[in-house]
Amino acid sequence: MMTFRHRCATVTALLLCTAAGQGVAQTRAPSSDAKAAERRAADTERRMRPDERTTLTHGLWAIPLIPNVVIPPEAVLGAGYVTGIPRLDVPALIETDASLGVSYIAGLRKDGATALPSATAMGSTWNPDLIRRGGAMIASEARAKGFNVLLGGGINLMRDPRNGRTFEYFGEDPLHSGVLGGAAIDGAQSQHVMSTVKHFALNAQETGRHAVDGRISDDAFRMSDLLAFELAIERGKPGAVMCAYNRVNGAPACGSDYLLNRVLKRDWRYPGFVMSDWGAVGATDFALAGLDQQSGAQIDKQVYFGAPLAEAAARDNAYAARVADMNRRILQSIYAVGLDAHLPVKGPIDFAANAAVARAVEDEGIVLLRNQNALLPLSKDVRSIVVIGGYADSGVLSGGGSTQVQPEGGPAVSLPMGGEGPLAKYNNQTYHGTAPLAAIRALAPKAKVTFVDGRYPAEAAAAARRADVAIVFATQWMSEGADVPNLSLPGGQDATVAAVAEANPKTIVVLETGGPVLMPWLDRTGAVLEAWYGGARGGDAIAATLFGDVDPSGRLPVTFPASLDQLPRPALPYAGMIDRDFAAGVAEGKTYPIDYDVEGADVGYRWFARNGASPLFPFGFGLSYTTFDHRALQIRGGASPSATVTIRNTGTRAGSDVAQLYLVSTPAGRTLRLAGFAKVTLQPGATATAALAIEPRVLADSKGGRWTMPAGTYGFALGRSATDLGPVVTVRLPAREWR
Repeated sequence: MMTFRHRCATVTALLLCTAAGQGVAQTRAPSSDAKAAERRAADTERRMRPDERTTLTHGLWAIPLIPNVVIPPEAVLGAGYVTGIPRLDVPALIETDASLGVSYIAGLRKDGATALPSATAMGSTWNPDLIRRGGAMIASEARAKGFNVLLGGGINLMRDPRNGRTFEYFGEDPLHSGVLGGAAIDGAQSQHVMSTVKHFALNAQETGRHAVDGRISDDAFRMSDLLAFELAIERGKPGAVMCAYNRVNGAPACGSDYLLNRVLKRDWRYPGFVMSDWGAVGATDFALAGLDQQSGAQIDKQVYFGAPLAEAAARDNAYAARVADMNRRILQSIYAVGLDAHLPVKGPIDFAANAAVARAVEDEGIVLLRNQNALLPLSKDVRSIVVIGGYADSGVLSGGGSTQVQPEGGPAVSLPMGGEGPLAKYNNQTYHGTAPLAAIRALAPKAKVTFVDGRYPAEAAAAARRADVAIVFATQWMSEGADVPNLSLPGGQDATVAAVAEANPKTIVVLETGGPVLMPWLDRTGAVLEAWYGGARGGDAIAATLFGDVDPSGRLPVTFPASLDQLPRPALPYAGMIDRDFAAGVAEGKTYPIDYDVEGADVGYRWFARNGASPLFPFGFGLSYTTFDHRALQIRGGASPSATVTIRNTGTRAGSDVAQLYLVSTPAGRTLRLAGFAKVTLQPGATATAALAIEPRVLADSKGGRWTMPAGTYGFALGRSATDLGPVVTVRLPAREWR
């Protein structure tokens, strides 16, 4: 595993350590005329002077810690700044990391923001409308701080649960991730703030991310990771696509003609622009491969898209045409999102209203994994509770790296993770939001509630024996830049959980993790909640779920394996290597391939189904405090197939259910693919009919860059998870072929 000390040793790696308001005016993206934006962009590009033609093609990392870099006074300290062209009324691009909220950027701005729960929590909601609200909330805070570009929209599929950025992505299924990712982008751009979609593509591992080379066939790629991006782009219409650090089939992702020119711009006809990740550009000819903008250029060896690009354009018609296209694409996105007509205005932020959005996401994102003998919800008349571990007396955990968000006043707890360099301390493991301990006390005022830090299993077990109920908070910190070495809870927490569960059968485990973890103690516990990284109001949401004020409606967006041996790669590729080792190898001409054709398009639950393996918890799984009955699944055929299902709340509590429609067979044989989903909320005894659009590309196979779907009988089943499917309903569908 790459240590933080090595990650922060170079200027390039400093990026790993970094880091409203005024009412959310809309809930949909601006209805700009795409053709009008295209015409305006072409007109503005024609009027550019020669000295202006590379202005928009590169930007700087807007932090005052890089030698010999002058930050313009109109810039806002943050991820990036791209100079505008005032003569042509082209605004500057003022950029912030903002997947989960406006980034803290190492505290340099001395301000805070509202943190949404992690993307895995958002994925667990299965609620695009709620995710759209979250995107709009983040963008409103960005505008209030002076930003007009969000570096958000992370939707890479979870091919390996050890990926350090798992918590930044929605899940493992392309339809699910594409729909939710598109909603987040749409919400952000409804505030006239441009959003990216990232990291394009195959950012499935952080260890050695600048050097590893993901190898995958075109067809498998288009049916998995690329499909997630394709759907998100169609639905969200992001102004920019951010390419990734890793290589794909031999080429750097930011210099891949296959990814950028062939797939994105030719096949998908994407009209916007491609920006690089910070420090991901290696040559001027990346422009010919389809890259439109060099971000944070001072982190690269040189500003390749400045004078070198202008010189190349002056002598080579191919470069000249490319520069014109680069400018038109950037301008079209500016006009389509309305950045020129709706300049950001700094102003106050309604943190209370925005925290309510974060709370709503966590309420729906918490997943109840186990509930023996209906231990949950807890009675508010319980006499004694011991809360153990996880800094539950202070706050909830957040993920590290460039997405780090902090509230006003900074974190509740900040744990040094080591490292060197001016930004090392800002990659600390931090806790923020509301404290679960205080929230539990507020909901159980009659109970004696005590706290034990959980460092010593014997002490925790002794406290558990004296209490009616024991609640153990267990944490797994993840961060950009390095993967976790395994899926055990770090710091001996598994031993603490086991000891507490042995001492008290009414032990509840609350997991605050970036992704799946193993649970060797599972069978001894009474209940398990997966709370992920809970955001600004995480503690309140956890307590409300524990005591039944909120029905747990989260469903897993990822598969929890029962062991590492069930993964396509049981050993993490290149584990133990550090940046210096990778850099030395690259200098010697070495490559670091990862064979993703092992699983191909069968990512996550599809891999488990293909191998007949039983996971610890399957994709789509989640319990409730009420019960639901599914009836009358009907499939309508034709060119645009769809489904309806009747859902009834058969329990005594209000709750929400997720109708998950799976394709289980095609004319070619058995398969398993999520084909559609919908979330419904019902009062006790109430019934509703859920309508599910079926995504045609899920029914088809990619062959040579085209989607092909043979005529014949297709089978569908409604599932409570990927492994709990109802009766199969078949329908005959016509043959189709399209790009």
